[in-house]
Amino acid sequence: MSASPLAGLSDLAGLRSAPTVDGPARQRLREQLEARTALCSWFTIGVMAPSGPAALEALRACERALGWTPLEPDPAGSTPGSLTGPVFLKGNQRIGRFLLRSETGLGEGILITGHNPDDPDQEDTWGPLPLDLFAA
Repeated sequence: MSASPLAGLSDLAGLRSAPTVDGPARQRLREQLEARTALCSWFTIGVMAPSGPAALEALRACERALGWTPLEPDPAGSTPGSLTGPVFLKGNQRIGRFLLRSETGLGEGILITGHNPDDPDQEDTWGPLPLDLFAA
């Protein structure tokens, strides 16, 4: 997919896969996401990726960039290296775990849902964000 001019997070809603974004759009997405996540108390994350290692890499980069405590693998899930082909990783800060499973037919990208029980108006789902949005 070619680079796309994005005004911001709202332009991603409804996309099947994350677009490729350039430097200014990448910075704009990160700034808007950081502002929105600052209003939430906990998060769930979904990572649609071509492989288990790619999903885990995207999760860890997101955790580092947003200052989240690293999630632990759920014992009921698969290990990243044990899966071939497309995967879906679902992480939940509330329980501190992520689950990884094979999943075909998905796009690629990161979905983040912010939760705020004290102010539900701040809750939302953002994405799909590029898998490498938080890469160093």
